[in-house]
Amino acid sequence: MSTANRGINVGPPRFKIAVHSLVWLAKSGGLLSSAMIASQVQSHATFMRRVLQVLSVAGIVESRGGREGGYQLKKCPNEITLGEVYCAVRTSPSDSECGAEAGSECGTIGGLLDVELEKILEETERKTIEHLRQYTIADVVERIDLLLP
Repeated sequence: MSTANRGINVGPPRFKIAVHSLVWLAKSGGLLSSAMIASQVQSHATFMRRVLQVLSVAGIVESRGGREGGYQLKKCPNEITLGEVYCAVRTSPSDSECGAEAGSECGTIGGLLDVELEKILEETERKTIEHLRQYTIADVVERIDLLLP
């Protein structure tokens, strides 16, 4: 079975949508509306605008308002790493229930397990981001172009 059929979801839920939209922006070479991008990535325009807003705040895309407005890349595709995109769209990690104001439950095996598992997951995320920084949007565009007939 190919990985494309498995629906692998790594990272923040918005990561794939963000990369997909950046690839469309890179391939277009110009300004695209959120509705146009949303239709290409099969997402809702409102959700797409939220993702694009996050990418705008991160300095990856820029927006132009008005009737002729839309979004475009703020940097060259070969300067935007997947690690940068991942960091832009990830949500802040939720506070552990066993944080500074630990309750009596945090001494339990379940509470300790949660704390240790969170440490492992944070380390995994750091390594994932480090690996993703080796790839750019231009790399993704190139891989897609190689697969097209």
